[in-house]
Amino acid sequence: MRACIGIIVLLVPLVPEGVHMREKQIEQKLVKATKSMGGIAPKFVSPGLDGMPDRIVLLPGGHIGFVEVKAMGCKPRPLQLARHGLLRRLGFKVYVLDDERRIGGILDEIRAT
Repeated sequence: MRACIGIIVLLVPLVPEGVHMREKQIEQKLVKATKSMGGIAPKFVSPGLDGMPDRIVLLPGGHIGFVEVKAMGCKPRPLQLARHGLLRRLGFKVYVLDDERRIGGILDEIRAT
C-alpha cells in the first residue's frame, strides 16, 4: 500500500487584499458589460501556455478580443507582455484593462474590428 504525503502551501498575495478585490470587480464589470452587448467573456485558461490574457471577449458578428485584467495601476508581467505580442502578431486585438471606465471603449473597439 502506498502512502501519500500531503503538503500544505500557504500562498501570500503579492499585493494587498483590497487590490485583488479591485481586479475581481473590474473583471466582473467587463463580463457584465460584454453580456449587455449580447456577447460573452469567458475566462481564458491555457494549460501549458502561461501568461495568456484573462478573458476572451466574443461579441456578435464574430468580433473577438483578448483582455488582460489588472488592478488599477498594475502592469502585466514580462511573460504576459510576450504573450500579448504573440497574439498581436497573429492579428488579434489585445487590451490591458486596469480601470473600469475603459470597459466601454475597449468593447466598442472590439466590436468595430
